[in-house]
Amino acid sequence: MSKKLLPLAAMEKILKQAGAERVSDKAKVALKEIVEDIVEKIAIDSIKFALHAGRKTIKAGDIKLAAKQ
Repeated sequence: MSKKLLPLAAMEKILKQAGAERVSDKAKVALKEIVEDIVEKIAIDSIKFALHAGRKTIKAGDIKLAAKQ
């Protein structure tokens, strides 16, 4: 997976909105890596669900179903 999918600024914003006063660069990178791994798994699973249903188009339901796993 590409290392530049999600910007570090977005990770800092998420952490600050959750209540963090300050966020280290290492914390931003760690969150980014974990989020990208989770999102990649959801994307792969949602593709499998769409293909199983005989579709090429990924729908919101596929993503929601994949996220529940």
